[in-house]
Amino acid sequence: MAVRRNTNEIGLTKADYNGGPTTLCQGCGHNSISSQIITACYDLNIQPWEIIKLSGIGCSSKSPAYFLGQSHGFNALHGRMPAVATGALLANHQLKALAVSGDGDTGSIGMGQFKHLMRRNVDMVYIVENNGVYGLTKGQFSATADEGQFLKYAGHNELPPIDLCMEAIVAGAGFVARSFSGDAKQVRELLKAALSYEGTALIDIISPCVTFNNDESSTKSYPYGKDNEIPLHDISFVPKLEEISVGDYEPGTTVNVAMHDGSLIQLHKLEEDYDPTDRMGAMHRLQWAQEKREFITGLIYYNEKRKTLAQVEKLGTTALAHLPSAKIRPSAEALAGIMAELL
Repeated sequence: MAVRRNTNEIGLTKADYNGGPTTLCQGCGHNSISSQIITACYDLNIQPWEIIKLSGIGCSSKSPAYFLGQSHGFNALHGRMPAVATGALLANHQLKALAVSGDGDTGSIGMGQFKHLMRRNVDMVYIVENNGVYGLTKGQFSATADEGQFLKYAGHNELPPIDLCMEAIVAGAGFVARSFSGDAKQVRELLKAALSYEGTALIDIISPCVTFNNDESSTKSYPYGKDNEIPLHDISFVPKLEEISVGDYEPGTTVNVAMHDGSLIQLHKLEEDYDPTDRMGAMHRLQWAQEKREFITGLIYYNEKRKTLAQVEKLGTTALAHLPSAKIRPSAEALAGIMAELL
């Protein structure tokens, strides 16, 4: 019998955590996030079949196809993934949910469901792959797009952006983080922490769109000018671009990251003396970052004292999905009695 090499503590290779080949644009930050999910689950010795993958609609919501191919998966309607996740985890709270959404799927049509998921503290990891546009439908502004931003085919955005981390903290989430898809090490470590957290863990990951977000003033993506070589009219072809990454940089410092066209976005790593358990301090820091047009990355808010939805509902050790029908359905006699009362 051949011995499997390079396995983790449960005998799985890293390849056992892979999914299908990506169909996203080359250079898309979403692929880097999928890669870090694979690494995090391998390092944490997670059985793939103990994970349920969930998503809505959009480029980001295609991502679960590219990792954990042995896991359960459900691709929900646009903005409706939180409701599906809540139902699935009430039926079987022994599963760990890993959900991927986008800034449009979460911040627009799904905002109501997103807020209630945070409020209920469903035990799951909620990743937002945030690029400020609807990349799947030709690059319209999303709810997280910068105020005043100009895109050639969408015009000016006159509305202020929604900060999904701020919305999550206000709604009661106990684990809120932000990162950049090019900072692989930070994304990986935040994912490990989120997968180990009991309750809703939100990670808002800025993941630049290589195709549609093309204004030089954007804080989330690659600007494209009038004479840019990328053919925006023919979306069947996207030139190959190298993935953007950043090296290690010290807490409390800021780095400028060069985009493919030479423009820069600014990343700021939270200070070492920053207190992520201070709820009001976290919201103040987010507001300050928005005013300064900078990305703060790292664990923004943490509260392990909240009960999960399964604990609030006093679910037993056996998942509802594994209980026999006699335990979860009224008997035929009981139903007959109810019907008799209605006559």
